[in-house]
Amino acid sequence: MRRRRPARGWGRSTTAPLHRPVRLSPADLLRLGLIGIRTRRMRAALSALGISIGIATMIVVTGIPASSQKALNAELTALGTDRLQAIADSSIPDAEPVSFPRESVAMVKRIGPVHAVTAVANTHAEVRRTDRNSRLDTAGLTVLAAQRNLPEVINAQVRSGRYLSKATGRLPTAVLGSVAAARLGFRDLRPGDPPPLVLINDRWFSVIGILRAVPLAPDIDRSVLVGWKAAQSDLGFDRRPTQMFLRAEESAIEDVHAVLPATISPQSPSEVRVSRPSDALAAKRSTEATFSGLFIGLAGVALLVGGIGVANTMVISVLERRREIGLRRALGANRRQIRGQFLTESIALSGLGGLAGITLGVLGTVGYAAYKGWPPVIPVTAVSSGFGGAVLVGVVAGVYPAIRASRLSPTTALASA
Repeated sequence: MRRRRPARGWGRSTTAPLHRPVRLSPADLLRLGLIGIRTRRMRAALSALGISIGIATMIVVTGIPASSQKALNAELTALGTDRLQAIADSSIPDAEPVSFPRESVAMVKRIGPVHAVTAVANTHAEVRRTDRNSRLDTAGLTVLAAQRNLPEVINAQVRSGRYLSKATGRLPTAVLGSVAAARLGFRDLRPGDPPPLVLINDRWFSVIGILRAVPLAPDIDRSVLVGWKAAQSDLGFDRRPTQMFLRAEESAIEDVHAVLPATISPQSPSEVRVSRPSDALAAKRSTEATFSGLFIGLAGVALLVGGIGVANTMVISVLERRREIGLRRALGANRRQIRGQFLTESIALSGLGGLAGITLGVLGTVGYAAYKGWPPVIPVTAVSSGFGGAVLVGVVAGVYPAIRASRLSPTTALASA
């Protein structure tokens, strides 16, 4: 007789759980986290406003000073923070005028951080308005042989006419500084009119240009500039510079200053007097350090205030939503899901506030910079760190409320609601 098989399922373990918690996808978790924001829009908006004000403050306190600093840097750079001037000067009283070697310009060009070099030379010539003036009546002006790239290096601009070129630099032509033009009685050169003349030594030179005032080189304002070749052929110039202007990498300006005398005149470096980096350079670096410290302090205070606001909102939200928490726990939600819901809500609230703050901060910075006439600067690090900081604040502010919500038992939550 065959034994009957037990019915299917008999003898098997029946200790398996009746149901398993549903695993929430990131999209489901985000929708749950946005429930509190959608149902309490005014409170969420006010809480996000605290974060947005904090992030906007970060953007503004970094963007506006950065814009101001960029405008300031442009002004300080125009004052010569990246430029040096070398003058041939003898330390012996009543000594003969000294000058640099002919190859000094080429030697300075070999210095790595140096970007541009130009030179002028005192020809010791006399300049007069007409031949009827006494030779002693030179109006306190100096006749300088100048190279063609002088305006580029010293930021000189032509007010009227044109500067010396390769062609005119070989001819008896001259360009007047602003003070020299006033003392010689010249205002502006009219296009089409024959160029006026000045007498240098015993040779007439045509005035082809007048410069504007040059803040970096006031000696140029009181000078009559002639071409390097013309000074050699007409004035007996020996091609030895007496002054040199150079533009170098600003970060290496002190190093260039240290090696410049020996580079210009290896035989007599003591006869080379080099102008030190301007006080504007020290002011520029001081403002950079001051602005950096100000950025960190203000941004930290702003984020702290915003984070306290979000934490307060989330704690109140947990107290008001105990019935919802109890109902979800009764329906099978575990503590991890409750924590994820409220932590997601806190992060979403802070993230939305961060985006709004970035928008407000950028608009405020651009508007204020346009009002002041500054170039607008929006630091990318401030924007990225602002949003990242908002998310981090949301995490920190939501940890305690999320843990508190997850510890509520279903019966306690439903009974106290």
